[in-house]
Amino acid sequence: MAQRGRDRRLSAQDASFLYFQKRESPLHIGSIAVFEGQVDLEGFIENLDAKINLIPRYQQIVVPAPFNIGHPTWEWDPNFDIRRHISAVKLAAPGTDQQLFDLGAELFSSMLDRNKPLWEMILIQGLQGNRSALLTKVHHCLVDGVSGIELLMLVMDVSPTPIPPAQLPDLEKDDAPPVLERFFDAMLDNMATSLDGLAGTGRNLVEDIGGTGPLRNRLHALETTLPYMQVPVVRAPFNKPLSPGRKVAFSEYSFQEIRQIRQAAGGTVNDVVLTVLGGGMAKYLEMHGQTTANRTIRVMSPVNVRKDDEVGALGNRVSALLIEVPVGMPDPLERLDAIRKRTEALKRRQVADGIEAMGNGINLTPPGVQAFLGSLPTPPNTLLNMVCTNVPGPMIPLYTLGHRLLAHLPMIPLGWEMGISLGVTSYDQRLFFGFMGDAVVGGDVGRLKEFADQAYVELRSAAGVAKSDLPLIGETPIAEPKPRPRSAPPAAHSMAADAG
Repeated sequence: MAQRGRDRRLSAQDASFLYFQKRESPLHIGSIAVFEGQVDLEGFIENLDAKINLIPRYQQIVVPAPFNIGHPTWEWDPNFDIRRHISAVKLAAPGTDQQLFDLGAELFSSMLDRNKPLWEMILIQGLQGNRSALLTKVHHCLVDGVSGIELLMLVMDVSPTPIPPAQLPDLEKDDAPPVLERFFDAMLDNMATSLDGLAGTGRNLVEDIGGTGPLRNRLHALETTLPYMQVPVVRAPFNKPLSPGRKVAFSEYSFQEIRQIRQAAGGTVNDVVLTVLGGGMAKYLEMHGQTTANRTIRVMSPVNVRKDDEVGALGNRVSALLIEVPVGMPDPLERLDAIRKRTEALKRRQVADGIEAMGNGINLTPPGVQAFLGSLPTPPNTLLNMVCTNVPGPMIPLYTLGHRLLAHLPMIPLGWEMGISLGVTSYDQRLFFGFMGDAVVGGDVGRLKEFADQAYVELRSAAGVAKSDLPLIGETPIAEPKPRPRSAPPAAHSMAADAG
């Protein structure tokens, strides 16, 4: 019996998003893309259908291994029809941004159907101002944030009048093998994974003896995470069991301003993001009657660990940094400096690499045990307050069917008693914040968005950066504090590729 390629089998990290998904915490990622004009449904379907063979995984379904002896595999969907994945709805008049966000939250909250490929797109028409929108949902077992952006670049165009795509050859699609064959395939894959693990351990041991191995990074990661495990997190108002409903709120900032803040005050784009989040969270906690004196919130910030030869690959290749964000520092520059020092120390000690290496230990856990653990009730979260993920996107305008993409609003899932999350992405010289809230325990996520907007203005003013003329999304501009005197800002670059 010839064993099939192991690239069809989900990795332990990818499979975990299937095992640990629950009705109240569906684990897909997505976005709301806002376009100029009214995108035609039939034209959009035909355009994507002409490109779909470039992403074969989007035509495959997840098939569990018999008795969960191995992780599931990707198999061709014998009933694939792109029209089962793309639909359209129309907003009631007047079609405001808030109506779009409310509908987007409702559509995003439902789970994807595992009987077909794990993605869907919903064209939302009737948006005020002669605009339309596209809600995209893709399961986290299929993509992470970085590969999701790469897929966005594939289905969009960089010109309003692109060259028609070349006719793609038909894909060779084999049927899913019989149950017995899949059983033995899983056994062989498990053996190969175990041998890979043993070989990797041997290589690491040799490198550790030579002083170049990953042991130091693992020790640094362990040293960093142990205090979090030993001291329970101070729970925020939204750190409670989740419900199925969702609320969303979005903000938009000038990337030129972000760069100038960095240049004036130091740090990275992600440090600026966390500084804004910390300032907004301080006001949010105070609104809920919680003290912020000498307090931090624990934020998990995913880190892309893809190598150069993995660019364009689907699936998940992420580690994480656990960052304590001060909420008791009213001075935004002081808060930014504290975050910068914290993240620089974590990067210098290569903690993300160590956490990735530690996380790879999940490969030693039998898939059936992992699946069983995922079926158990979610344990209390004593480790983290929330997730904040920042994914760099294209800094040039994109189009579909000649319609310019005006805004790309990120949407990320909730889980493990973290009733609010923040997704951040960049596009066309702007930075977009997407706040996701549980409808019950994080239903006032719109207030956090308002507080974050205020914190951003305070940081920008403290750094002496002048306000740009960038319009906000569906919001009245907030009051502008008087800027501090500063020297003339450095010239902004026309493009940006840095988001971290």
